[in-house]
Amino acid sequence: MFDDIRRLIVRDLEAFQREVERFPDDETVWQTVPGIANSAGTLALHACGNLQHFIGAILGQTGYVRDRTAEFSRRGVSRAALTDELTRTREVVNRVLTGLPTDSVGAVYPVVVNGLMLRTGIFLFHLSTHLAFHLGQAGYLRRVVTGDGQSVGAVGLASLVDEPDAGRTV
Repeated sequence: MFDDIRRLIVRDLEAFQREVERFPDDETVWQTVPGIANSAGTLALHACGNLQHFIGAILGQTGYVRDRTAEFSRRGVSRAALTDELTRTREVVNRVLTGLPTDSVGAVYPVVVNGLMLRTGIFLFHLSTHLAFHLGQAGYLRRVVTGDGQSVGAVGLASLVDEPDAGRTV
């Protein structure tokens, strides 16, 4: 199960990177439209901070220290720096989730989250859908801000195939 969740999160972090790269310049990634508070840059920082904290620091004991306020207040970070952060996050997710013992999926997540005690498996699914939610927001925002309606293929299934030459079975 951890491998399945890992693959979904990695796929979505790669798609988030493509979204950020598709913006025409560093300024546009920070633009919003009326009624929308968070730019694609903000969403990228938040998604990375969330995963680096809950998967990296908590499950992997990486030492990452989250600054959630900065995730929502920093501006002007270059697209290159954002994609570097997405890459770092992807590497942490890969390393930590690959190393977790399979029996910990049913164990209680090591910290209380929003006053709740959750099983590790369901919380990881939550983190995956949280990432996908913000990826979708970033994609729509990019299309609106830039006028570029082309998709980056964010939810492609091909990356989830176990063996690409084995009849494309997932």
